[in-house]
Amino acid sequence: MKRLSEEIIRFFYSQGFVIVSTIDKEGLAHNSCKGLIEINHNGMVYLLDLYRARTLENLKNNPSIGVTAVDEHKFVGYSLVGKAKVLHEEQLKPHIIKAWESRISSRLTQRLLRNIREEKGHPRHPEILLPRPEYMIAMEVERVIDLTPHHLK
Repeated sequence: MKRLSEEIIRFFYSQGFVIVSTIDKEGLAHNSCKGLIEINHNGMVYLLDLYRARTLENLKNNPSIGVTAVDEHKFVGYSLVGKAKVLHEEQLKPHIIKAWESRISSRLTQRLLRNIREEKGHPRHPEILLPRPEYMIAMEVERVIDLTPHHLK
């Protein structure tokens, strides 16, 4: 497992979502947006996957996973690569459920504030419609790829 720096942890927490890449049965990449629940110095990343679709199926067949986030304004990004396992509802620890609820509340608050300021966005509040988590993806990071161009470091 790869140890993660405080800089990387802060960067991922500052993102609204991450792109998760898995490999399907045909060996093709599948990418989807997921919510980051927790990331720690020990190289563990916990992701929420609410829809029980392709990502779950892909991980059952191949545990290889990539988690990518970029800040296009700062021109910075990281990709974390490793192996994942699926933790089912009964394996979810209370602090993980609480972290998920906190992230959803924060996203909803930010959306409401933007709407009050009359910034254009989604006319409804999609976070309210998200299903309750039935499982989570736990990833052990094996490699960190810095996506920042070398001449900008």
